[in-house]
Amino acid sequence: MNSPHALQPETVAIKPPGLMHGVILGAFCLGFGLVLAVTDRLTLDDIAARALEDRQNSLAQVIPTTLHDNNPVTDTLLMKNAHGREITIYRARKAGRVTGVAYEIHGTGYAGEMKLMLGLSADGKVLGVRVLAHKETPGLGDKIEVKKGDWILRFNDLSLGNPPAERWKVKKDGGQFDQFAGATITPRGVLAAIRDGLEFFAANKTALTEAK
Repeated sequence: MNSPHALQPETVAIKPPGLMHGVILGAFCLGFGLVLAVTDRLTLDDIAARALEDRQNSLAQVIPTTLHDNNPVTDTLLMKNAHGREITIYRARKAGRVTGVAYEIHGTGYAGEMKLMLGLSADGKVLGVRVLAHKETPGLGDKIEVKKGDWILRFNDLSLGNPPAERWKVKKDGGQFDQFAGATITPRGVLAAIRDGLEFFAANKTALTEAK
């Protein structure tokens, strides 16, 4: 017989397996999310730092350091060009006076859009042009890169009036400048971009060079 004083089995509360799994999964997702957030922040900071460094390098090639005592990367002005594209103007100053500007220009090559940086003095002379991005054919169209040849350097010290706007073309189109053997479309696109950049400066010279 069972004694009235016999010990009753201890009741143990057992959590449903589904609830325990949910807690574990939630903790894992939270931890993973935190890791992703930290990694993403670090990655974004690194990307931003590299982008800033690339921009400084690009500007240094089209605006001589002797022309400024400021940092053109941070002295900027937003404007729209004749095509409605918003562009960032980087301004070089010395003793508070604007001595030069630089901005991106765009042309169409054989394989698509080409992006370049154009640097101009305060009186509109070309300080330098450098290719930032393109998809042109290696060995042909890529001669627009300064590391592949000196073609891109021939525009230095020229301006919209030297030569006149209608001469800012390749010789094949009645202009002043050589094209590449076997590749006319690429230099044609570069020259059209430079001409557009020079015309933009001429139309907005006061706004670009005023010492605000």
